[in-house]
Amino acid sequence: MYQSLALTVTVLGIALIVVVFLYFASSAREAPGDGPSRAARWRNGIFWVMLLSFIPITVYSLTLVPFPASVPAGGNPLVVDVVGRQWSWSMSRNRFAAGRPIEFHVRASDVNHGFAIYGPEMQVITQTQAMPGYTNVLRHTFTAPGTYQILCLEYCGLIHHAMKTTFTVVAATGTQL
Repeated sequence: MYQSLALTVTVLGIALIVVVFLYFASSAREAPGDGPSRAARWRNGIFWVMLLSFIPITVYSLTLVPFPASVPAGGNPLVVDVVGRQWSWSMSRNRFAAGRPIEFHVRASDVNHGFAIYGPEMQVITQTQAMPGYTNVLRHTFTAPGTYQILCLEYCGLIHHAMKTTFTVVAATGTQL
Protein backbone atom coordinates (compact mmCIF):
# COMPACT_ATOMS: atom_id res chain seq x y z
CA MET A 1 0.00 0.00 0.00
CA TYR A 2 2.69 2.50 0.99
CA GLN A 3 4.80 1.63 -2.02
CA SER A 4 1.90 2.23 -4.40
CA LEU A 5 1.19 5.58 -2.70
CA ALA A 6 4.85 6.58 -3.05
CA LEU A 7 4.86 5.48 -6.70
CA THR A 8 1.70 7.47 -7.47
CA VAL A 9 3.02 10.64 -5.81
CA THR A 10 6.37 10.25 -7.60
CA VAL A 11 4.81 9.73 -11.04
CA LEU A 12 2.45 12.70 -10.58
CA GLY A 13 5.33 14.88 -9.39
CA ILE A 14 7.51 13.92 -12.36
CA ALA A 15 4.62 14.54 -14.77
CA LEU A 16 4.03 17.98 -13.26
CA ILE A 17 7.71 18.87 -13.53
CA VAL A 18 7.80 17.74 -17.18
CA VAL A 19 4.71 19.82 -18.05
CA VAL A 20 6.13 22.90 -16.34
CA PHE A 21 9.51 22.42 -18.03
CA LEU A 22 7.92 22.07 -21.47
CA TYR A 23 5.78 25.14 -20.93
CA PHE A 24 8.72 27.32 -19.98
CA ALA A 25 10.96 25.88 -22.65
CA SER A 26 8.39 26.82 -25.28
CA SER A 27 7.85 30.31 -23.85
CA ALA A 28 11.54 31.11 -23.40
CA ARG A 29 11.64 32.87 -26.79
CA GLU A 30 9.66 35.89 -25.50
CA ALA A 31 11.49 39.21 -25.72
CA PRO A 32 12.71 40.63 -22.41
CA GLY A 33 10.68 43.56 -21.14
CA ASP A 34 10.71 45.97 -18.24
CA GLY A 35 10.26 43.58 -15.32
CA PRO A 36 9.31 39.96 -15.04
CA SER A 37 7.68 38.47 -18.08
CA ARG A 38 4.40 36.65 -17.96
CA ALA A 39 6.29 33.34 -18.16
CA ALA A 40 8.51 34.33 -15.24
CA ARG A 41 5.49 35.23 -13.11
CA TRP A 42 3.89 31.89 -13.98
CA ARG A 43 7.13 30.05 -13.21
CA ASN A 44 7.44 31.75 -9.81
CA GLY A 45 3.78 31.09 -9.03
CA ILE A 46 4.00 27.42 -9.98
CA PHE A 47 7.21 27.05 -7.96
CA TRP A 48 5.52 28.39 -4.81
CA VAL A 49 2.38 26.29 -5.38
CA MET A 50 4.51 23.16 -5.79
CA LEU A 51 6.62 23.99 -2.76
CA LEU A 52 3.65 24.76 -0.53
CA SER A 53 1.74 21.67 -1.67
CA PHE A 54 4.61 19.16 -1.57
CA ILE A 55 5.66 20.06 1.98
CA PRO A 56 2.37 18.92 3.60
CA ILE A 57 2.17 15.89 1.27
CA THR A 58 5.68 14.86 2.33
CA VAL A 59 4.97 15.38 6.02
CA TYR A 60 1.72 13.41 5.77
CA SER A 61 3.29 10.53 3.83
CA LEU A 62 6.15 10.25 6.33
CA THR A 63 3.64 9.68 9.12
CA LEU A 64 2.53 6.53 7.26
CA VAL A 65 5.98 4.92 7.36
CA PRO A 66 5.87 2.08 9.90
CA PHE A 67 8.98 2.71 11.99
CA PRO A 68 9.52 -0.04 14.55
CA ALA A 69 9.01 0.75 18.21
CA SER A 70 12.22 1.42 20.11
CA VAL A 71 11.18 -1.08 22.80
CA PRO A 72 9.47 -4.06 21.18
CA ALA A 73 6.36 -5.55 22.70
CA GLY A 74 6.88 -8.84 24.47
CA GLY A 75 9.45 -7.90 27.07
CA ASN A 76 13.16 -7.27 27.04
CA PRO A 77 14.80 -8.31 23.80
CA LEU A 78 17.30 -11.12 23.61
CA VAL A 79 20.60 -9.65 22.37
CA VAL A 80 22.38 -11.65 19.67
CA ASP A 81 25.82 -10.62 18.42
CA VAL A 82 26.34 -11.20 14.70
CA VAL A 83 29.65 -10.79 12.86
CA GLY A 84 29.98 -11.01 9.10
CA ARG A 85 33.32 -11.87 7.56
CA GLN A 86 34.30 -13.09 4.16
CA TRP A 87 32.46 -15.50 3.66
CA SER A 88 30.55 -16.51 6.75
CA TRP A 89 28.30 -15.31 9.53
CA SER A 90 28.88 -16.04 13.20
CA MET A 91 26.09 -15.62 15.73
CA SER A 92 26.26 -15.76 19.51
CA ARG A 93 23.21 -18.07 19.44
CA ASN A 94 21.16 -19.79 16.77
CA ARG A 95 17.95 -20.92 18.50
CA PHE A 96 15.11 -18.60 19.50
CA ALA A 97 11.56 -18.81 20.80
CA ALA A 98 8.72 -17.46 18.68
CA GLY A 99 7.17 -14.34 20.17
CA ARG A 100 10.34 -13.22 21.95
CA PRO A 101 11.84 -9.97 20.66
CA ILE A 102 15.37 -10.41 19.31
CA GLU A 103 17.89 -7.60 19.02
CA PHE A 104 20.61 -8.45 16.51
CA HIS A 105 23.83 -6.44 16.95
CA VAL A 106 25.29 -6.68 13.46
CA ARG A 107 28.82 -5.75 12.40
CA ALA A 108 31.49 -6.86 9.96
CA SER A 109 35.12 -7.68 10.57
CA ASP A 110 36.40 -6.98 7.05
CA VAL A 111 34.18 -5.44 4.32
CA ASN A 112 30.54 -4.35 4.05
CA HIS A 113 27.97 -7.15 4.00
CA GLY A 114 24.19 -7.13 3.63
CA PHE A 115 22.62 -8.99 6.58
CA ALA A 116 19.26 -10.38 5.41
CA ILE A 117 17.01 -12.79 7.28
CA TYR A 118 14.93 -15.03 5.02
CA GLY A 119 11.85 -16.86 6.26
CA PRO A 120 11.09 -20.56 5.73
CA GLU A 121 9.59 -19.78 2.29
CA MET A 122 12.74 -17.79 1.33
CA GLN A 123 11.13 -14.36 1.52
CA VAL A 124 13.12 -11.48 3.04
CA ILE A 125 11.84 -10.85 6.57
CA THR A 126 14.18 -8.01 7.55
CA GLN A 127 17.66 -6.74 6.73
CA THR A 128 20.41 -4.27 7.61
CA GLN A 129 24.01 -3.53 6.73
CA ALA A 130 27.02 -5.13 8.43
CA MET A 131 29.88 -2.64 8.37
CA PRO A 132 33.39 -2.71 9.81
CA GLY A 133 33.78 -0.43 12.82
CA TYR A 134 30.04 0.10 13.30
CA THR A 135 27.27 -1.93 14.93
CA ASN A 136 23.77 -1.79 13.47
CA VAL A 137 20.94 -2.85 15.75
CA LEU A 138 18.12 -4.80 14.11
CA ARG A 139 15.05 -5.65 16.20
CA HIS A 140 12.60 -8.33 15.17
CA THR A 141 10.08 -10.67 16.78
CA PHE A 142 9.62 -13.96 14.98
CA THR A 143 6.02 -15.15 15.10
CA ALA A 144 6.31 -18.50 13.34
CA PRO A 145 8.54 -21.47 14.14
CA GLY A 146 10.84 -22.69 11.41
CA THR A 147 14.31 -22.63 9.96
CA TYR A 148 15.44 -19.18 8.89
CA GLN A 149 18.44 -18.32 6.76
CA ILE A 150 20.83 -15.40 6.81
CA LEU A 151 22.25 -14.47 3.42
CA CYS A 152 24.54 -11.65 2.36
CA LEU A 153 22.80 -9.06 0.18
CA GLU A 154 25.91 -7.12 -0.81
CA TYR A 155 28.57 -8.50 -3.10
CA CYS A 156 31.60 -9.02 -0.85
CA GLY A 157 33.96 -11.14 -2.92
CA LEU A 158 34.36 -14.34 -4.87
CA ILE A 159 32.48 -16.67 -2.53
CA HIS A 160 29.69 -14.18 -1.70
CA HIS A 161 27.05 -16.64 -2.92
CA ALA A 162 28.03 -19.14 -0.20
CA MET A 163 27.85 -16.65 2.67
CA LYS A 164 24.90 -18.04 4.59
CA THR A 165 23.93 -19.57 7.89
CA THR A 166 20.72 -20.83 9.45
CA PHE A 167 18.99 -20.57 12.79
CA THR A 168 15.88 -22.11 14.28
CA VAL A 169 12.81 -20.50 15.78
CA VAL A 170 10.85 -22.88 18.00
CA ALA A 171 7.32 -22.62 19.34
CA ALA A 172 7.04 -20.52 22.47
CA THR A 173 6.96 -22.46 25.73
CA GLY A 174 6.69 -21.48 29.38
CA THR A 175 10.43 -20.95 29.57
CA GLN A 176 11.84 -18.56 27.00
CA LEU A 177 15.10 -19.44 25.22
